[in-house]
Amino acid sequence: MQNRKATANDVSLIIDIWERSVMATHHFLSVEDRQEIRKEIPLYLPHVDVRLWYANGACIGFSGINNNHLEMLFLDPGKIGQGYGRQILHSLIRDFHIQTIDVNKQNGNAVRFYLKSGFKVIREDATDSAGRPYPILHLKYADH
Repeated sequence: MQNRKATANDVSLIIDIWERSVMATHHFLSVEDRQEIRKEIPLYLPHVDVRLWYANGACIGFSGINNNHLEMLFLDPGKIGQGYGRQILHSLIRDFHIQTIDVNKQNGNAVRFYLKSGFKVIREDATDSAGRPYPILHLKYADH
């Protein structure tokens, strides 16, 4: 598994992976909110360390880091459930010292994934950072 820092030329690839992943995993989002979040992504990317992740020469997903906080981790939906997410997360913890992550409470598979990977819920907010009605769980890596 390899990664490289994303550049401005990668924005369309990132949005494509994000959109397909969200369509497969975030069924709780309204169409309007999904479209609004999609517009926000290019504005958000310059403020995080975005990494593209590759397996067998193909881009399988991306992550975004801000200090020791994992802001985002999205996989190509065809790669979910094959162990790539676990490999990426372990690399992020080991190499980038990730300690915290926020996850949509309604994304049950992601919540279970992070809890199984050693994260614990430390706080819950009733809405996302934009005030939308999607509860957010704040997680901290248990070894820190």
